[in-house]
Amino acid sequence: MAGATQDRRETRSSPLRAVDLLLLAYLGVVSVVAGMRASSQPACWWLLLAHALFVVLLFLVTRPGLGPVGRTIRELYPLFLLPGLYSELDILNGPGVPVHDALVRHWELLVFGGQISRDWWQAAPSPFWSTVFHAAYLSYYLILSAPALYFAWKGDLAAVRRFVLVVMATFVICYLCFIFFPVAGPYYEFARPSGWFIQNLPARLAYEALATGSSYGAAFPSSHVAAALAATLAAMRASRRLGLVLLIPTGLLTIGVVYCQMHYGVDALAGLAVGGLLTWLVGESSER
Repeated sequence: MAGATQDRRETRSSPLRAVDLLLLAYLGVVSVVAGMRASSQPACWWLLLAHALFVVLLFLVTRPGLGPVGRTIRELYPLFLLPGLYSELDILNGPGVPVHDALVRHWELLVFGGQISRDWWQAAPSPFWSTVFHAAYLSYYLILSAPALYFAWKGDLAAVRRFVLVVMATFVICYLCFIFFPVAGPYYEFARPSGWFIQNLPARLAYEALATGSSYGAAFPSSHVAAALAATLAAMRASRRLGLVLLIPTGLLTIGVVYCQMHYGVDALAGLAVGGLLTWLVGESSER
């Protein structure tokens, strides 16, 4: 009861929370970039309209008098925006925007001694591991959503709030990297795997998802790895058992995005760094 009273007081005094301000700042930056690139990519004008609609949504979810369902949606709504925010990247990084794959492949050579994302699956062919790693790649969506839904089901909206803030901060940093330092990644740069490598259900589903929903220039750092690690560590703060369970698919996903030629090896390493650092920074700031 005391926690609910305090939450109501916070809402009255400051209806905008950290995640709201984070999204407003991010969309402000993206709006400027969209305006600058609209001459060569006219579809960018639609992004400005979408961002205006976000302000309307923010007004709706922050208005006073929300019931239990409304308060839950208020905590979860940033996660619902992720597909749209990711799709924007494909518009922003349209024709004429240079990518930096040559530089990242040079880093790959320095770190791994070769192009590990292109050569690993061919040097160590395994239909079993192809199945496991592609399934881990698909588990990304579960890793991001399950903790928030679990905490919401338990009625622990404070845990939902902390989890969503960590995850969204991680995505914002990754997406800003994609906008200002776009890297296409091995999915676009190398010949795509075929034959036995994709003759399993998880692989077919993964490649169907990429064919319909992949955004160009969104490889470095790997947001899959960064967000999965951030979600796992954030979940562990509220439920150690849940976090430990999520460590398994997160570890397999981190390896799998490289073995399955979705990301360069340095993409995955950078994703681990971003996910771990953002979780620590946001966690430290939220505890002050």
